[in-house]
Amino acid sequence: MLDDAGLQALREAARLSPDNLPLRRHLADQLLAKGYLAEAEAEFRAALVLAPKDADVSAGLAEAFVRQSSFGEALAALEPFLGEPGCPPRLGVLAARALLGEGDVAAAAHRYHDAVTRDPSLADPALAARLAAPPQALGGPAPYGGAPSGPAYGGGAYDAPSPATPAAEASAEVERSRFTFADVAGMEAVKEALKVKLLLPIQQPELFAAFGKRAGGGVLLYGPPGAGKTHLARAAAGELGASFVNVGLADILDMYIGSSERNLRATFDLARRNRPCVLFFDEVDALAARRSDMRQAHNRQIVNQFLAELDGVDQDANEGVLVLAATNAPWYIDVAFRRPGRFDQLVFVPPPDASARAAILRILCRDKPIAEMDYDAVARVTEHFVGADLKGVVDRAVEAKLQQSISAGRAIPLATPDLLAAAKSVRPTSVREWMATARNYVLHANDSGAWDELMPWIKAKW
Repeated sequence: MLDDAGLQALREAARLSPDNLPLRRHLADQLLAKGYLAEAEAEFRAALVLAPKDADVSAGLAEAFVRQSSFGEALAALEPFLGEPGCPPRLGVLAARALLGEGDVAAAAHRYHDAVTRDPSLADPALAARLAAPPQALGGPAPYGGAPSGPAYGGGAYDAPSPATPAAEASAEVERSRFTFADVAGMEAVKEALKVKLLLPIQQPELFAAFGKRAGGGVLLYGPPGAGKTHLARAAAGELGASFVNVGLADILDMYIGSSERNLRATFDLARRNRPCVLFFDEVDALAARRSDMRQAHNRQIVNQFLAELDGVDQDANEGVLVLAATNAPWYIDVAFRRPGRFDQLVFVPPPDASARAAILRILCRDKPIAEMDYDAVARVTEHFVGADLKGVVDRAVEAKLQQSISAGRAIPLATPDLLAAAKSVRPTSVREWMATARNYVLHANDSGAWDELMPWIKAKW
């Protein structure tokens, strides 16, 4: 309850005129100045709805967070502006305070000195003294590069600082894919999107150069598990005749602070040395999760490093590097990754329809002895099956047929009844569960329109 008559009058005025941005900002500023931090936070949030890109409103919200020791939330509020050229110096000082609260002294000092260099009037002697103090004197978590006390990935802990090592070498390996789009059944719309975004700029560079389009970029493939996202990535590399680097979590994440970022940089450098190259990140939500959900500064640094590598050190750094990523949970990925120039194209990889299922079965059976086969009949009884499920059906049918062949002493070919019998014993893995989650986001958390592509599919089938 506010005990200030002036603030009560301002709040009542804002209630009667909820869309009056100047009034709401003034109320939020007054609440912040008088120490009503939770109330100020609520008003800044309301103002941010009216003006999502207002740097002053974001700065006010960040200051309310910092003064409540909610440092991670403060950095999340500032993030859309910190990476832009000409970021207001005031935001840099706020970021320094938040980073210092998180224990990332080096990054805090960099932000502070950059801001004060551009606007000396923002100099804060107390903050500068804390940034210059030895880490042990600051209290709280150890600085980035030391041993923090909080949890790390998977509930473990960082027990020691990273040892002094030379520049990291990528543990991921360069491959040559033997698949092309001819090996991908159905999904014509998805393949066409990949061709236009990733392949054609390299295959027809003169045409794209005429329109100022460069070879490179990022596409985020999302959809239920087992729908063929990894297979699509390999096929894209094979279609282009490019190198393929399949990046797993074990290739990036490391128990020592700073090593994960070095591994990420080394992986991008590997792709740049082997261009044209398709660089594929599977389960990318583990590396690109929303920073507002992270409690530790070192976790956010991995996201920041990922964003920096996607942008490249100059405009030509990633030319010829085609970055593909796949996830089953796109709604957990930091929104900064969807900015133009990064993963600006989200491509939904749906479960296969009946004709695509028949085509998948045909591909899976093409190197096996088969009798007359009615793939359409099998496709009709495998609704909601994804490619991984269909492979399980074929594998189970082959195992049963192998037993018969061993008893008969000769190879007995697969037939339609074998696949139908196997299909009855296999349940679709996760499509229903995934679509239930997707439906909630599409219908109740789609203010930005990010999931509009899912809307027709969900309404038609679910």
